[in-house]
Amino acid sequence: MRLKPLIDRAPAAWLLAMTVIWGYTFVVVQVAVARFGVIEFLVLRFAIATLALVPWSFREVRIHEWRIGLILGGTLSLGYLFQTWGLKHITVTESGFLTGLFVVFAPLWAAVLYRVRLGRRNIVALALSLVGLEFLLGGWDFHLTAGSLLTIGGALCFGLQIALLSRQGPSCRTGALTFTQMAAMTFWLALLLPAGAALQNPFHGPLVLALLLTGVLASAFAFYVQTRVQQRLSAARTAVILVTEPFFAALFGHWLNHDPLTGSLAVGAGLLVLAMLVSELGLGPFDRNRAIPGK
Repeated sequence: MRLKPLIDRAPAAWLLAMTVIWGYTFVVVQVAVARFGVIEFLVLRFAIATLALVPWSFREVRIHEWRIGLILGGTLSLGYLFQTWGLKHITVTESGFLTGLFVVFAPLWAAVLYRVRLGRRNIVALALSLVGLEFLLGGWDFHLTAGSLLTIGGALCFGLQIALLSRQGPSCRTGALTFTQMAAMTFWLALLLPAGAALQNPFHGPLVLALLLTGVLASAFAFYVQTRVQQRLSAARTAVILVTEPFFAALFGHWLNHDPLTGSLAVGAGLLVLAMLVSELGLGPFDRNRAIPGK
């Protein structure tokens, strides 16, 4: 594939471009699901992503990748389901920063599932994220809304996927595993789809644009680019770039949706980003095969 040499020439720039796209998709998805069902939108999104990957990945798939992909795809399905439902009830800015907590939750899952000892940085990151969450949700008089709880639930699922992938990923081909995860997400989400719901006005102009952007560009293409880039850059450098995603979500949320930027939100967002950096830069068990889901 001729794209590989292009990515290899400037991997950091390509990854940064993906974070910009992911930040923008928070706005696109929020608008789309306001007019179309959450499950219907996600099924179509990942069906498009699966089809887009067929020419490059389908022939590589073995039974082993299907087994792992079905499990990882299940966790991602729940993550996207909770995140997208939450996005119907909170601002793009809040969703972006709350979703970013998955980098803090990943080592907690690793400790529970694989008895990976939590380091001091992980504990500090958790403490920072809890304080940051308080400020993000309104300061000392904060309260958790349904949208906030759903988004945090999505971040927990994304963190679980990373913990599982860190253990199972090395035995799989990256392209094949990306394909099986997309296919698995389509399958699991389709099981929740009401009969005939996916046929309800799927050709609405803005919806088609949202599906193509999220399915082809923000899912299939972005996952491929991210996998390729992370084979070229160190985990620390990759982490610093990926943590910019909530900032781009906040930028587009303020610019396009006029999300308010209060002092409390700024302090909370800053603490959450600091927690993400501390957690990411201190994760030895996740230095290989880091595959953070696109948004």
